Amino acid sequence: MSAGGDKRGGRIGTLCSLLERAEVFADVGCDHGYCTEYMLEKGLCGRAVFSDISAGSLSKAERLLAAYVAAGRAKGYLGAGFEGQPRADEVLIAGMGGREIVGILSDEKWGYLPEKFLFQPMHDAEFLRRFLIRAGGYIERDFTFQVGGKFYDVVKGRRLLPGERAQDYSPAGYMFGGENLRSRPPAFIGRTEKQLREIGEYLSVPGLGENSRTALEERRRRLEEVLKNENG
Repeated sequence: MSAGGDKRGGRIGTLCSLLERAEVFADVGCDHGYCTEYMLEKGLCGRAVFSDISAGSLSKAERLLAAYVAAGRAKGYLGAGFEGQPRADEVLIAGMGGREIVGILSDEKWGYLPEKFLFQPMHDAEFLRRFLIRAGGYIERDFTFQVGGKFYDVVKGRRLLPGERAQDYSPAGYMFGGENLRSRPPAFIGRTEKQLREIGEYLSVPGLGENSRTALEERRRRLEEVLKNENG
């Protein structure tokens, strides 16, 4: 993840503000390691693990976190997902697609649903929400935020407690985010308006196939319902 300017400003600053205290914190796809640094610097975790599939990115994080690594409070792992790592009670995965995040959580050998999680999917957020509810997760925060001209989804939650009933999520909640529909943050409205403009442009393309046109018109209808606050 790249912060740009203030290393924990913008997108990364928003993510850091949503992290909670944990005994073992894991940052999967850590890139520079800024979120891991935040957790350790603020005393929010006893120890941390951080990983990346890119050797170059992991090396940057290891340099940033060198003092914590030397003190035995942090350890880096090169590989995909949770490969080779101890289990953590709080996991951050940001900057990946929703399907990629689901693949990490459901990996047959290394995957698991952590006690607490914070995910920032770049796309396929609906797919991720459906997996989390099905897998025994409880979504506590689920909203869109904006940094500059870019929009991001964030999904924060926890594992269900023993005996706790599965969370009730509506079809529209899966599609757009439950908190977005309840609170209607400006970033969510702005992104919805942008998506409507883009669909209008796609529909004006000559020779658009009938199946594509039907799908786009259905998507436009759902987005218009959101702006009218008719989803539930």
